[in-house]
Amino acid sequence: MKIALVTGAGRGIGRETARQLAEREMIVFAGVREENHAPEGTRPILLDVTDPAAVASAAKIVGEEFGRLDVLVNNAATCGDFGMTPAEVTAKHMRATYEVGVFGVVTVTHAMIPLLRAAGEARIVNMTTRLASISLTSAGDDLNVAWPMLAYNSAKSALNALTVLYANELRGSGILVNAVDPGHCATDLTGHTGSRTAAEGAAVAVRMATLGGDGPTGTFSSQEGPIPW
Repeated sequence: MKIALVTGAGRGIGRETARQLAEREMIVFAGVREENHAPEGTRPILLDVTDPAAVASAAKIVGEEFGRLDVLVNNAATCGDFGMTPAEVTAKHMRATYEVGVFGVVTVTHAMIPLLRAAGEARIVNMTTRLASISLTSAGDDLNVAWPMLAYNSAKSALNALTVLYANELRGSGILVNAVDPGHCATDLTGHTGSRTAAEGAAVAVRMATLGGDGPTGTFSSQEGPIPW
């Protein structure tokens, strides 16, 4: 039986990802801030990705019980500049967003890599967005132009870069690292403005979390296919 950890699993896409992985008979640790927020069928684990001690504790719990981690889904994120223009965003907004969505990912991934290596064939899935695509933004893509969030979008661009760098380092180790875009989902993060459900958004993360040994690494995709960096 495979062991998975999903950060930010208390609500939205993270909660659905954890639930769907559990349906696939994985033992899923749902990283939450309050235990009663974990989805049914998962094991709640208190995890604030901005707290190194909490991350170390989570790694210790997983390591002592199972000695490995087969799947890590870095889903936790925050959006401090929703509805703001780039000119309105301050460094304070940037720091808050990066603390969770970039530095938090590094903190968690760094702590879990020994357990992922111990699994032999592991998967890292980083939850990002097409809004992070520099190619689409510079080309004037309608969605990217409509949602020009300086902090959130650039933090996800940084996450995309982390994805490639981790994938390159771990290539050949059996660990596949990919970035996924769940699409515009109706969640708390988007003010419930999306046209897709959280369950629909989680599908691409679940697919990449369950790749076979011949699956890709270092990619950026949605359920519909590849997205340009």
